[in-house]
Amino acid sequence: MSSWKTTVIVSTSLQNHEALWMILSQQHRLRFSDSVEHGALVFPLSGTAFMLITPEEFPEKSESSKFFNRIEKFVQVHRNSFLLLQSPVYGAREWEIVSTVQKRFFGSNLKVLPLHSNVDIVKALLTIAKATSKPLVDSIRERMALARAQIIERSPVWEVLGHMQLQ
Repeated sequence: MSSWKTTVIVSTSLQNHEALWMILSQQHRLRFSDSVEHGALVFPLSGTAFMLITPEEFPEKSESSKFFNRIEKFVQVHRNSFLLLQSPVYGAREWEIVSTVQKRFFGSNLKVLPLHSNVDIVKALLTIAKATSKPLVDSIRERMALARAQIIERSPVWEVLGHMQLQ
């Protein structure tokens, strides 16, 4: 099986981020751009986008419109968006940030992932991007449909439920 390689569009604000060296070491291509949101990485072939933030970037007052406007713009532009909060340790402040962002963007397409290290960031980025890129996403859908069909066909629970619906 050939290894998966892709191109990542990266905000120029991340040019010196250690995680990018890890992505490059896995033979992925990076394209830097000023047109993507500050702190963002976009995987065009999978339709996913990630925004990296640290607790230090989060405003002391959670009403800060500039910070949340940046996230809002990111969510509006990218249909499958992830906010990656990197902190080596998760204490009360870090969990409060996760909670605040989740409440603020509840019902949107933003998913919040708390991560500890650059290794975690790269693993999350590449796993999600690979699983949502063609042709792998089609293969995963086919396997899920096949598994679902086999479960329904062989499961005594589904048989009982089927009989209950007929009555």
